[in-house]
Amino acid sequence: MISAIFNTLVHDPLYNGLIFLVDVLPSHDVGIAVVLLTIIVRIIIFPLSKSAVETQRKMKDIAPDVEKLKEKYKDKREEQGRAILTLYREKGIRPLANLGLLFAQLPILIGLYWVFAWGGLPDVDPTILYSFVNVPGTVDMLFLGSIAMDGHSVILALLVSASQFVYMRLSMGPRQKATQPTGTSFSADMARSLDLQMRYFLPLMIGGISYYIVAAAPLYWTVSNLFMIGQELFMGRRF
Repeated sequence: MISAIFNTLVHDPLYNGLIFLVDVLPSHDVGIAVVLLTIIVRIIIFPLSKSAVETQRKMKDIAPDVEKLKEKYKDKREEQGRAILTLYREKGIRPLANLGLLFAQLPILIGLYWVFAWGGLPDVDPTILYSFVNVPGTVDMLFLGSIAMDGHSVILALLVSASQFVYMRLSMGPRQKATQPTGTSFSADMARSLDLQMRYFLPLMIGGISYYIVAAAPLYWTVSNLFMIGQELFMGRRF
């Protein structure tokens, strides 16, 4: 049941879109097809990513107010939660916007990985192609003549890590200097620890994982990061 839904909504559309692009590209380069497919996907989910960026900006703006509420209701967790949610409603903030973007991207990434790991490329399965999608005469599995899309790539792993670092730097802004000595506030210590992990450990972890999976997935993630970096700059975010 779940597998059938996943194939119908995610895997088959991605597979058909990829094969269609490979067929119409003069070079039949699978890597270029992945780049174009990524751009198309990013355009489709642009409203979600735009909403996530705006939510992140608003939450950063009201962070001092949230800290005041936490301090005011530090011994009353339920009242603290209600007060913060009320503040979010007053400011028009939807905290789950970032989750919506994550849940939109994750199936796509899994589907793309599935296409390459078990899809049989460069062989094409005509049984799952839509009527308007043709089987390409040739399928070039090398991206720009050097990176095998069905293998592991150090170059793409490094590019994923670097682009993720730049994106996190843009989206999170510069690090804030601690206003109180370390250890005086458990929540402040946790926030600083999470900030460090998101900025530095997460890009390294994603880069490490990217080396061990087929190159199409890190290529998709790299292009997605570059798209998001461009979106952040377009919306006025700076380093």
